[in-house]
Parts: sequence; C-alpha cells; structure tokens
Amino acid sequence: MKSLEEENLLLKEEIKTLKEKISKEIETNYRKDKLLFQQNKMASMGEMLGNIAHQWRQPLMELSSVTMELQAKIELLGGVSNEEILEAIKKSNELTKFMSQTIDDFRNFFVKDREKIELKVSEQISAAINIINSSFKRNNIKVEIVVAKNSKIHGFRNEYCQVLINILSNARQELVSRNIKEPKIIIRIFEKDEYSIVEIEDNAGGIKVEPINKIFEPFFTKDKANGTGMGLFMSKLIVEDNMQGKLLVKNVEKGAKFIIAIPKSN
Repeated sequence: MKSLEEENLLLKEEIKTLKEKISKEIETNYRKDKLLFQQNKMASMGEMLGNIAHQWRQPLMELSSVTMELQAKIELLGGVSNEEILEAIKKSNELTKFMSQTIDDFRNFFVKDREKIELKVSEQISAAINIINSSFKRNNIKVEIVVAKNSKIHGFRNEYCQVLINILSNARQELVSRNIKEPKIIIRIFEKDEYSIVEIEDNAGGIKVEPINKIFEPFFTKDKANGTGMGLFMSKLIVEDNMQGKLLVKNVEKGAKFIIAIPKSN
C-alpha cells in the first residue's frame, strides 16, 4: 500500500498538471478571442474603405463646384470680388476639414489601442456614425440622437467604436433587408445608477429568434452572404469581458433595442 506521503505527492503532481492544463486553456482561449476580434475587424475593412469613397464623393464634388464657379466668373466677367474669394476659401476650408475628420475617424478605428482611456460617449457615437454614415444616407435611414446625460467611461476607444459599429450595421442590415418604409434608428445616451447607458433602437420589426440572446452566439447569422456571424458575439465579449459592462437586447414596439451599459468613470 502507498504511504500517505506518497499519496500526497501524487495528489500534488495531479494538481500541478491540472493547473498547467487550465493555464494553457486560458492562454489558448485568449489567443482565440484575440484572433476572432481581429477577424471581425478585418471583415469590416472592406466596407470601411467603401464608406471612405462615399463619404468623400459629395465634398469633392462641392469643392470642384466652388473652384469651377470662381473660374467661370473670372473667364466670363473678368474677375471676382474679394468677398467672393473669401467665401470660396471659407467653403473650401469647411469641406477639407470634414474630409480630414473622416480620415481621422477611420485611422483611429484601425490603430491598435495600448491602454484604456477616458472616453466621452457622445464623441464615440459621432465617430462611429461618421464611419458608416454614407451607408445610412444611401439607404435613406434617419438617425436620431437623444442625449439626456453625456457621461464618460474608461475603455479602449477602438473596441468601443467597434461595438457601436457592429450594432448600428446590424440595424441597418435589418432595415434594408426588410424594406422598411421610413427606416429609423434612435440612439439614446443617459445614466442609470453607476452606469453610462447607450440604447440603439430601430424600427425594423424586431428580432425573430428564440431565445433572443441566441444572436450573441458565435457564428450566428441569418445573412450568409453579408455576415460572418461574429459581430454581435465579439461586441458582447468586448463589453462584458473587457469593459466590465453589460450588452442586452430586447424587442420593443416597432423593432429591436440594444442596451450598452458601461460603468461610468469617476
């Protein structure tokens, strides 16, 4: 028979082996989650590049119109007044500033976050909308933002922006695929207890899945052509694991409502 000391040694070895296996699994899952996040981000890149082109097309046309108008006046009338030149410069500066802001928003989205920073919720929503706004305009989707309390949170800027883009893109896909008349998305920003809350509500008719939380499962997608099924899964992972918050969804009268609750920064 084995002595008590031998049994203790064997038990310690088993515990050590088990700890090593657990550590290895944790590391494997961490790498897997990191890879999934990168895949989700890369899947967005094609659409992002298309959006840059659409975002820039209109201001470029307006910029061209400003210069052509000046040229026409010089050729036909022999010159322009200082007031007209200043007005043209002012308009051109506004257009280039808008284009520069668009580039900043896209660049910030793809730059790797190094540490958590303090974020103004409304600014992050504006940045997310700016990135995908052209697709809303193409599909005549109205976006309404209601700010009751513009709070601050601590988090990774790009990850939070990714969550907002994933949910907004999901709403857009539902509104377009169901051919909703007068499509609309309402974004509400407010505080409740220790949380900063963002509600994103659409009028696409609601989520036809039971149980409704199934949409957060990995690889769940109803649109095989346009989705990988990872967007909402990654969003929940980011909010709940990386930002210690909650990502919830429920059906309301006219559509679906996503609720993002993140602890307020002190």
